Amino acid sequence: MSASASAESQTQGRAGRPAPEHTHPDEVSLTAALAALADPVRLYLIRELARSADWERTCGSFDVPIGKAALSHHFAVLRGAGLIEQRDAGTKRANRLRRAEFDRRFPGLLGAVLREGAADAGVPSRSR
Repeated sequence: MSASASAESQTQGRAGRPAPEHTHPDEVSLTAALAALADPVRLYLIRELARSADWERTCGSFDVPIGKAALSHHFAVLRGAGLIEQRDAGTKRANRLRRAEFDRRFPGLLGAVLREGAADAGVPSRSR
């Protein structure tokens, strides 16, 4: 295997797709974090991940009323805001909430968001 082919295989997941790029919470502005948390679908995803063990939930395990492309976009926004980390597990992509890292960067923010939504934890509806 050539050096370039080896490098390419390291950047792709098992399903032949590029490995997810992650932003560390230390590199995220408060505005970007708040924008990521402001969307009802992303907020639902974060709340569901907070209730799950690390790497337990795959992208397809969330019951949301949106298509795959839109769901992929929401996961990319959450990665870009330093809220989640993803890794490929066969043909699926597993997720974990980066709670400890995010809490170090923005103490109390995630806890407040999760507490506020405890009573209203339903799936966002299609009609907005």
